[in-house]
Amino acid sequence: MQQTVGFIGSGKMAQAMIGGMVGSEVIPKDQIIASALTPATLDHVFERFGIQTNNDNRAIAEVADILILAVKPYSYEAVIHEVRHSVKEEAIVITIAPGISSSDIEEAFGREVKVIQAMPNTPSLVQAGMTAISPNKQVTKEELSVVVQLLESFGEVEILNEGQMKAVPSISGSSPAYVYMIIEAMADGGVRQGLTREQSYRMASQAVLGAAKMVQETGKHPGELKDEVCSPGGSTIEAVARLEDEGLRGVLLAGMEACTNKVNKMSE
Repeated sequence: MQQTVGFIGSGKMAQAMIGGMVGSEVIPKDQIIASALTPATLDHVFERFGIQTNNDNRAIAEVADILILAVKPYSYEAVIHEVRHSVKEEAIVITIAPGISSSDIEEAFGREVKVIQAMPNTPSLVQAGMTAISPNKQVTKEELSVVVQLLESFGEVEILNEGQMKAVPSISGSSPAYVYMIIEAMADGGVRQGLTREQSYRMASQAVLGAAKMVQETGKHPGELKDEVCSPGGSTIEAVARLEDEGLRGVLLAGMEACTNKVNKMSE
């Protein structure tokens, strides 16, 4: 890949994406450049990933063919105002914050811009990310293909229409946090029943990883896979029944709804 990728902002999500790109070697390190709010963050990013860094956002914008705005939603307008005259005419601008629409970006730039809304998640750092994207009409099929290739370097990519993007944080953007809580709770159960903490985390996390791979690779419905584990009158169906009684599904649905409601409020 010959494009220069620029990051404005080097927080946790940006670092996950940078780490995925560097780890997969889809793009040479010297073609990635990033800025950050503090010299300490810039030093950390340089030492960890070996990419170019610069504390001047405009310098990033001037060289980037693909410009990733990795800042908080409330900072977008100010950052775009700072760099809008430095961004290349044909550059692709990628946003990764929930609640920021393509029209918001174009309005801030004051002109038509090639915009791709993206919602990655932190497992991108270990090449196991899930990124949903939605391009605006200025992005060509060829350009979209290049971006998909870049994002696939650290996981899977799903192309959605813009109206679907508000649902993404709850199902893939924020959901690693839910899964970490489930793994932690399972590990607590293991410790409670006599396993060490280390054993419990390893066994619980591998079980979750294995179950996810079964869904992806067998193509079977999750309910069917669940049924295959549940023997008649056995211990697993007993556990499943108790989880249903305690409202596991309802709690997860409520959490996802709360996440989406928060995204909607941020976009108002």
